[in-house]
Amino acid sequence: MSIRLLHFADAHIDYAPAGKKDPQTGLSVRAVDFLNALDQIVDCALQESIDLVLFAGDAYRDPTPVPTFQREWGKRMKRLSNAHIPVLMIPGNHDVSPASTRANALQEYDTLEVPYLHLAKTIRLWKPADLHELPIQVLTVPWVPKSVMIAALDTRRLTSDEIHQQLEYEISMRIEDAISEIDPQIPAVLLAHYSIPGAEYPNHQSVSLGREVVLSSGLVKNPCFSYTALGHIHKYQDLNEGFQPPVIYSGSIERVNFGECREEKGFVIAEVENHATTCSFRKLNGRKFFNAEITVNSADTIQQEVLDALPNETEMRDAMVRLVVNYPQKWESFLDETELRKRTETALEFHLVRKAIQSQRIRFQDDQGLSAMSPMELLEKYCEIQSIDSKETEILMSIAQTILEADSEYFLENGS
Repeated sequence: MSIRLLHFADAHIDYAPAGKKDPQTGLSVRAVDFLNALDQIVDCALQESIDLVLFAGDAYRDPTPVPTFQREWGKRMKRLSNAHIPVLMIPGNHDVSPASTRANALQEYDTLEVPYLHLAKTIRLWKPADLHELPIQVLTVPWVPKSVMIAALDTRRLTSDEIHQQLEYEISMRIEDAISEIDPQIPAVLLAHYSIPGAEYPNHQSVSLGREVVLSSGLVKNPCFSYTALGHIHKYQDLNEGFQPPVIYSGSIERVNFGECREEKGFVIAEVENHATTCSFRKLNGRKFFNAEITVNSADTIQQEVLDALPNETEMRDAMVRLVVNYPQKWESFLDETELRKRTETALEFHLVRKAIQSQRIRFQDDQGLSAMSPMELLEKYCEIQSIDSKETEILMSIAQTILEADSEYFLENGS
């Protein structure tokens, strides 16, 4: 018998609380985008006979969400509870405060004991008896801040590198202890909110070892698991593609910035069997993003080049649009931002990033330093570097010569 589970993560439903308002809800349009994505996930769980929902952390952008967003998250979780679909959640790094005495952002689901909604605050193995007798085991590894782990260990005589190694060792040992409790006859799932070596961020930057605690590849690919459900990195990816167990980051449910504009957002449906799991990525219908960067070629055509770089009217409507424009600083006045704003008024938001390139500083050889050049030679070199027209250069040189001669005459007459 297989267990049909839904795995999602990194909802960040309050990531965009500001901006253009939605008249029906009073929330920002972008905040509604995140809630709509969450609705699609809940609808799927209700319509496709999901046995278990796993949330791999980061419901919010920080551990102190405003009540409005707690209410919106609660509404959707309650729909699952009312349908008797068990939901197992772990807090992510955005849900947890560095202070060990403060509650995490999902704490109420543990405190109030809402039926079918479960919060895992520690590394532990959840057995069928904990999950409404579903024939499945889930080993939960919620995010623990480094400050909390350090406070629990004696690290006074350790270097920073040694402390980091000790933290990873402690987490690994606790996971291994929980693994020893697994019943090999029942499918087991690892649910964690951490980075894994080899994982890729949406901007194609690999996880950097040493900057944060990571779980080892061997641990997440342990054959005792039939599926590994991960959160923390916003790009969907399978780190064990073609092999068992699938080791999957479901990714975030909506784009949180322009660095994710080319990434598909969604969640995962997995048919979990003992060492024979199949899964599929389900794409969510989210807000369109357009991100481009250009370097203009001519002052005469700068405005048209920028306009040509914008998406067409159909692509731009209700989209998030960002355009980065590189140009020499002296062309600043040729760029008409008012016209660009008018052209992009159908977009939900338009972000123009001006990158005015300053002229390179003049560099001289040791035998041609500043002290070796006259004021007129310096001015001539400046005009050359700035590509000032030859006629204008002649005028500037003439004016400068007149000023210098006048100064010289004044010095001779007054002696100072």
